[in-house]
Amino acid sequence: MTRGNQREIDRMRAQKRAQKNLTSKDKQSADGLTPAQRKERDAKALQEKAAKKAAEKSGGK
Repeated sequence: MTRGNQREIDRMRAQKRAQKNLTSKDKQSADGLTPAQRKERDAKALQEKAAKKAAEKSGGK
């Protein structure tokens, strides 16, 4: 039984998925921040998010 070009198509799809996953990881590491700077940035973002959530909770009721 012949499969035609199904194998080639599947290889191309797998390659595209691999590149997609690679690029998303590269984007995170390409921001030029050290791990300490990234940790500080993320902590600040979480604090802002928590403050916003608390403001909505107190303002809504």
